[in-house]
Amino acid sequence: MKTMIHLHQTHHTVADFAAIYKHITEVLGGDGLHLFPELYLTGYPLQDLVLQRSFIDSYIELQNKLDEWAKKQTGSWRALVGGLFYEIEGESLPKKIQNGIYEIVPGVGLKRLYAKRLLPNYDIFDEQKYFSAGKTNTFYDFNGETYGIQICEDMWASSVHEIDPCELMLKEAQERKLNLKAIINLSASPFEAAKKSKRLERARNISLLFECPFIYLNRVGGEDEILFDGTSFVMNGSELVKELPSFKAAMESVDLSLLKGPYSEKPNFHQENTWESLFSPRINTSLNPAVLKSWSDEECLEVLQALQFGLQEYARKSGFKKFLVALSGGMDSALVLAITKLCLKPGQSVEAIYMPSVHSASLSTQLSEEMCRRLNIPLSYLPIKFLHSTVKNTFTQTFAEPFVGLTDENVQSRLRGALLYTRSNQTGAMVINTSNKSELAVGYSTQYGDSVGAISLLGDLYKTEVYGLANFVNKHFNSPIPEGIIDRGPSAELRANQLDQDSLPPYSRLDTILEGILSYRLGKPQLMELGLPEKEIIKVLELYSKSEYKRAQFCPILKVKAKSFGFGYRVPISKSYNYQLEY
Repeated sequence: MKTMIHLHQTHHTVADFAAIYKHITEVLGGDGLHLFPELYLTGYPLQDLVLQRSFIDSYIELQNKLDEWAKKQTGSWRALVGGLFYEIEGESLPKKIQNGIYEIVPGVGLKRLYAKRLLPNYDIFDEQKYFSAGKTNTFYDFNGETYGIQICEDMWASSVHEIDPCELMLKEAQERKLNLKAIINLSASPFEAAKKSKRLERARNISLLFECPFIYLNRVGGEDEILFDGTSFVMNGSELVKELPSFKAAMESVDLSLLKGPYSEKPNFHQENTWESLFSPRINTSLNPAVLKSWSDEECLEVLQALQFGLQEYARKSGFKKFLVALSGGMDSALVLAITKLCLKPGQSVEAIYMPSVHSASLSTQLSEEMCRRLNIPLSYLPIKFLHSTVKNTFTQTFAEPFVGLTDENVQSRLRGALLYTRSNQTGAMVINTSNKSELAVGYSTQYGDSVGAISLLGDLYKTEVYGLANFVNKHFNSPIPEGIIDRGPSAELRANQLDQDSLPPYSRLDTILEGILSYRLGKPQLMELGLPEKEIIKVLELYSKSEYKRAQFCPILKVKAKSFGFGYRVPISKSYNYQLEY
């Protein structure tokens, strides 16, 4: 018997209920089983929106409209749709909320089908704060066949969860002697570099475990810092039989009757196929000292696409069509400008501004001009030499304290920030921040200076990864970045002959130390075991801790890795850091 499964990889703005209703009522019909992602009816993540009365009322209105529409429909089709289950008493906060799946039945309406069993409560996720967990497996019957139903996290075994839904579902299916046609997982799973291969491997093992196809449907969207890539798929044993594109809405259908078993292979649920594998180390410990693992070309392309998608999503939802980048002749701003230019859509534009100081090298000017020629981007000049001199003279005449050191350096950066936003006000352009993760981690940026911007493209990329991605961009996109920018030593050019490594460890070691601190919560002893110098470790730990207040006021950062500053990073601003040095 022919069994058509329709995968709707959707792309909608959170809480845009009118667009969601219009979309689903236009695409439902025909025959077969239609699938929509986790929390399709609302968008994801929702945070405190789920508690706002106006949001709840609008959502319930959508449910009622969809229910009434479905009752008027005919046909043999069905739909499984992610949404919220509310239990509300009076005008108070909801008594209970669940992340669930509705079945839409023509002639009948909406029916609650399944509530998510595993509620993630780590990094960017805080579902246990809002939702109540489901307690039972769900086996869904359609067209004479039985399907196992899951939502996102339910597919991931983990030491942080008390149950394994896959194990419990398999046990019940065996006890009831159910012959499952497929396992269906509706997801809202954020993008991370190299996560795709881990998803596929996990799906492969679940398919082999249940001896039936595994259907994975993910949403698309950029929600401030968090990116959802889609990349939905159907796995039949070890065979990937269908894969949808990344970072774009799509609809694909698959005839499950054509997917045959049994499978000759057996599942292999070792540590690499668990939830913890999503946070596996990115440090190469086979070398001494250890180094950060570099990205492959495939991973570089994933990250590039993610950053371009995230930028466009943020701009579209914020109402911007113009972009503004402060170009310095250095690596970070050059990569930001290249990424922005490469993803421009019709009707969009980008402008670069070069703001030299008395300390700016003539080479910086030449390289900035060369890059803008290559990309055919207008370059405006706003020198800060005389502004800097005026501020310095004013302070010298007013205050007795010397105008030297960081005072003199940081005012240059703040003047640039002021000029940048003045130009933004003139043109309505969105300022794109150019700081990288290494700088953010050690406070190597000026508050209200080079840390300004509406969105950060590179805030989740260490400096060594910035160079790696720049080389990839040059290799595959006609060399938009002059080689002179990639080859020169990094410098903020805020004093004569300044280089980053005058005050920081070499980035190859700095980034390894930072990855150990940020992603794996390592202290001084553990970092020393990786062969990293004690003095550098102490210096980095001190800089990292003392710059917490800067990061707390930083702009949103596009998240492309498992552990990032921003939405999923929550630590006290004011604290002692001695514990990191002693243990």
